[in-house]
Amino acid sequence: MYAIIATGGKQYKVSEGDIITIEKLGVEAGEKVTFDQVLAISDNGLKVGNPTVDGASVSASVVKEGRAKKVTVYKYKPKTGYHKKNGHRQSFTQVKIEKINA
Repeated sequence: MYAIIATGGKQYKVSEGDIITIEKLGVEAGEKVTFDQVLAISDNGLKVGNPTVDGASVSASVVKEGRAKKVTVYKYKPKTGYHKKNGHRQSFTQVKIEKINA
């Protein structure tokens, strides 16, 4: 059994017991989170929502919050002496899928 959920502007295919990394939710580690935007559920055949499946939700618990490795952004234009170096670290939340409620 799996479900497709939408959170943080992205879509994730999840099953019970999966640990996924999503955009930062601002929730402490150990707390419960419920995802209501369930786009599709597959148990005995695929059930697709329009745009979401009615009455479906996915329960998860927060494992940890953190920040990803630094990505270096380097801008350069030739012959003008323009160089710009910048870095970015994206915040994330890691959640463990507990139950898919269909």
